[in-house]
Amino acid sequence: MADRGLLARSSHRAPIRAAIIVTIVIGIVGAVIATYGGQALGLYHPGEAAGFIGSVVGAVVLLVLLRLFSR
Repeated sequence: MADRGLLARSSHRAPIRAAIIVTIVIGIVGAVIATYGGQALGLYHPGEAAGFIGSVVGAVVLLVLLRLFSR
């Protein structure tokens, strides 16, 4: 899961200073966001997890939301 968070952090425009634990949490929460968001949109069936790209997109969405609410 850390690879998804790391990829999301590196694709984000503004530099983010975070420890590896925060990067892992970003990856995990991004995967959860992608899974439940995909199920709500009908992309995934109940019990089916999001794939790698969906998890990265979920992590990027999380980073954007964190940036919006941190201001």
